[in-house]
Amino acid sequence: MDIVNEINQFMNNLVWGPYMLILLVGVGIFFSIKLRFFQLFGFKEWWTKTAVSFFKSDKNKKDRENISPFQAMATALAGSIGTGNIVGVANAIALGGAGSVFWMWVAAFFGMATVFAENVLGVKYRVRRNGKYVGGPMYYIEKGLKCKWLAVIFAVFCTLAAFGMGNMTQANSVAGALENGFGVNKYLSGIIIAIAVGVIIFGGIDRISRLTEKLVPFMAIIYTVAVFVILAVNYKNIPASFEKIIIEAFDIKAAAGGFMGYGMSRAIKYGISRGVFSNEAGLGSSPIVHSAAETDDPYEQGMWGIFQVFVDTIVLCTLMALCILATGADKTGLDGIELSTLSFDLVLGNAGNIFMSLSIILFAFATLVSWSYYGEKSFEYITGGKYILIYRLIYTAIVYFGCITGISLVWEISDTLNGLMAIPNLAALILLSPEIRYSGKRVIRKKLIGQ
Repeated sequence: MDIVNEINQFMNNLVWGPYMLILLVGVGIFFSIKLRFFQLFGFKEWWTKTAVSFFKSDKNKKDRENISPFQAMATALAGSIGTGNIVGVANAIALGGAGSVFWMWVAAFFGMATVFAENVLGVKYRVRRNGKYVGGPMYYIEKGLKCKWLAVIFAVFCTLAAFGMGNMTQANSVAGALENGFGVNKYLSGIIIAIAVGVIIFGGIDRISRLTEKLVPFMAIIYTVAVFVILAVNYKNIPASFEKIIIEAFDIKAAAGGFMGYGMSRAIKYGISRGVFSNEAGLGSSPIVHSAAETDDPYEQGMWGIFQVFVDTIVLCTLMALCILATGADKTGLDGIELSTLSFDLVLGNAGNIFMSLSIILFAFATLVSWSYYGEKSFEYITGGKYILIYRLIYTAIVYFGCITGISLVWEISDTLNGLMAIPNLAALILLSPEIRYSGKRVIRKKLIGQ
């Protein structure tokens, strides 16, 4: 086991080291320039096509064979909204200081362009299987780059990551929250959670998307209302919190016996890494479900990806960060879930602990069901569509074991697998970037891809 841990530590330092973080942000910068910073200057357009469209009726919903663009976004958002929004933000602040929040914003801003590109290519190169659209990096790597072996490598990494980061770690978080907040035994919660996940994933993407389109807005609204209560009590500290974020983002003081810029370098490292962990831009996971949307327009589905990252990091992660900073919880030396929970406890008392437990349950459960689809489509690609029933049975069983076992090594290995997913995906995005074209008449023309 020690050997496995040492190998994983070596690989993790490579895939989440400075070069990978530079690559992830660099690809986002590349597409931001190529698309003339559409995520900023095209805000009105993509906001109208996404958020405003919530209030428009969908008359063809019952006749649709595939999931809607909104359902695809909700499922992708459910996959990225998870412990990263609660634990990841607290961890970034504890290790990198308040300035890490600024660099999370930077990662998210450029990540919007990366996700846009992923979704565009995902929709173009998708295929139909049994009447349903399927797509993702494995398809645009194979069909676009003509590189089957690299597509298989991505699919293998994604399948393994689904069992680890998407399943065991999330299941363990749900079981821990049920035990800490409500006193539910982990063995009992393991059975309940496994049954609940099984019922949903055996219904396929239709049942998963029907759950996420209701669960994600509910989670976001309830969470936002609770955070606003915390911030309302500490409203006088909000301006100082933003000031602290900006100042510490560019902190160039020397560490004791260290080098100039130590504080800034840590803020950049943990801000960008936790930001990517939160919104998954560049990893290649979200285009798998966005490709399943009933749409003929890659352009609009790309905008749903922009909205997804915006909500995940710019909105939800920022709210969690402000709670920690405005309440002064960041000064206690705590980390992770303890730090996030304290920021609520300081205002809500014991109710804060209960609410945080409920938030983790909902967030992690949403990630559980969404990542089952990512893993299933990757497994389907590897096996040619065979043994899907076996995959679902294994995924459901792993949920139970994730609830009852200690998984520190599983978490670390899964983190490495997530990083490995990004390598073939980012390579494909760069090599296929000529297919994503800019038009000066609009921020991006309706027909993005040269057919």
